[in-house]
Amino acid sequence: MTSDFAAAHLHLERASHYLSGEDETSRTARTAVDHLIDAIVAVQYKRPMGDVVEFPGPAKLGQSASGTG
Repeated sequence: MTSDFAAAHLHLERASHYLSGEDETSRTARTAVDHLIDAIVAVQYKRPMGDVVEFPGPAKLGQSASGTG
């Protein structure tokens, strides 16, 4: 089963909206939710590492591809 990061992000944004109080508990909870949102966004938009393709060494100047140049 894969995670639905977009849905999680949406629900956390809504949760942050509902924690709109100015008391210490609400501020602390909003901060925690913001950290979760940041983590989800980082995972949601993370790009997989690409494969490195190695090419032969640099060609010498003045030579053609056949080496008779």
